[in-house]
Amino acid sequence: MNKNELVSVVAEKASLSKQDATSAVDAVFDALQSAMANGDDVRLVGFGTFSVSARAASKGRNPSTGAEVDIPARNVPRFTPGKGLKDAVNTK
Repeated sequence: MNKNELVSVVAEKASLSKQDATSAVDAVFDALQSAMANGDDVRLVGFGTFSVSARAASKGRNPSTGAEVDIPARNVPRFTPGKGLKDAVNTK
């Protein structure tokens, strides 16, 4: 599912116009992004938790030359699924 398909499903399920659904989906994504940029976790009960994790600096190798490369420290986004999502995915 891509963003346009998500907007269509939201519009249909919430009885919204596609323009209103697009605004709603964009607002949710913006809220998630800004919260995570501030280092906050976003917990959606039954769905999962979006969080930010620190990754330490490390050494890597260029596969074509074998030269050692420094990989800088950085923050990376993480998602941990909740029980409700896990159960929904594993239902047969």
